[in-house]
Amino acid sequence: MYINGNWASAPAESEFEVLNPATGGVIKSLPDGGAEAARSAIAAAAEAFPAWRATTPYQRAEFLMRAHTLMLERQEELARVLTEEQGKPLRAAMTEVKYASDFLAWFAEEGKRVYGEIIPSARADQRFYVLHQPVGVVAAITPWNYPISMITRKLGPALAAGCTVVLKPAEATPLTAIETFKVFEDAGFPPGVVNLVTTAEPGPVGEEFTANPSVAKLTFTGSTAVGKMLAGKAAGNMKRVSCELGGHAPFIVLADADPVHAAKGLQLVKFLNTGQACISPNRIFVHRDILDSFLETLTGRVAAMKAGNGMEQGITIGPLVNDAAVAKVENQVRDAVAKGAKVMCGGERLTDGALGQGHFFAPTVLNNVSPEMLIYREETFGPVAAVVPFDNDDDVLAMANDTNYGLAAYIYSQNLTKAMRLFEGLEFGIIGVNDINPASAAAPFGGMKDSGLGREGSREGIHEYLETKVGGFSI
Repeated sequence: MYINGNWASAPAESEFEVLNPATGGVIKSLPDGGAEAARSAIAAAAEAFPAWRATTPYQRAEFLMRAHTLMLERQEELARVLTEEQGKPLRAAMTEVKYASDFLAWFAEEGKRVYGEIIPSARADQRFYVLHQPVGVVAAITPWNYPISMITRKLGPALAAGCTVVLKPAEATPLTAIETFKVFEDAGFPPGVVNLVTTAEPGPVGEEFTANPSVAKLTFTGSTAVGKMLAGKAAGNMKRVSCELGGHAPFIVLADADPVHAAKGLQLVKFLNTGQACISPNRIFVHRDILDSFLETLTGRVAAMKAGNGMEQGITIGPLVNDAAVAKVENQVRDAVAKGAKVMCGGERLTDGALGQGHFFAPTVLNNVSPEMLIYREETFGPVAAVVPFDNDDDVLAMANDTNYGLAAYIYSQNLTKAMRLFEGLEFGIIGVNDINPASAAAPFGGMKDSGLGREGSREGIHEYLETKVGGFSI
């Protein structure tokens, strides 16, 4: 753990093991911090806040840019740690480290653009001045599926705004967080500005984050159920909250789309990170007129994917995070087949050779998925492409919106009018139109409905960590 500028350990009996999902082996044992460590980290952040708030945006930008440079210099080292504990292929891990560094650079500059304003008054002797100031100590909780980019997407804007931070990384991927904090340490951030608490039991730390009066803001990325629980507790203490939660993304392929192009795009985004992404397409609506061509291309590409340890050459899909994740995917596929879905490829747990030691499921394509199936209603978070044929463009919008989630959606069409109508009608916060990567440090990221509150990235992202203050001056 990293608290008040020092690396802290814990008694041997207060440690937990970090496992490799590809091999099942133990990578390392780490301190199990718990509520007491969180309390110490929050106290350190609160003590450091006045001095950090007093620095200028230009000074804070220098720290962030040093961290950005160091992260790029250590890109391969960071990626190897990420792959070992999370499982994604090394090439994908390298891409994630680069993406993570983008947030540091973006918010280093965006912190300089937190402008106030002067508002005219109806009184001749009055002026209104508006300032945006840092909220204070931020408690951040990040997930295991993108264990470095989700850190910088939260800490970048918080630090640029002048806040101090306490981070609790996912219990499955704390090693990546440790290496990231070594970057912050070497970039010279003052003691207490950034703090890290590792734990195997997130509950007590979450309780401390939501109850401690020194915490002004909670930011969380994870499941909808946990997000709702944390937001409710934080609201009881009037803390600022932003949450990026689950998704159930529709992927709509209209009859006028190029089915081969759409299938290639779907394969790339659906099986990214073994399907373990909140913006991963879950319900793939394909017009029946082009269904056969779409399935032919998709099935061929998916069947050619090679599962295995992400450290090995030629691996294109890694393991799921744990055995419970494999069991969930198995159950969804079994339920879909029992209710009439057709397995085009895959459909089973992989156990041959070394794969049997890890948590692997074959990349899978299902056809004829329908609303009564679990996979149509539940987020999968696994490597299964669930194809839903449709006949009428007028019906597909209602079908796509038929979910409590509202994070990401995708449209493939060569008709601008149809694409624009779907874009405006879809109840989702992030929509790719003939685009499988509608995300960037410069673009707002977040969802509607049960997919969360607030936005990350972009100029909106830094305002999640700022309070608005108005002054009425009589002159």
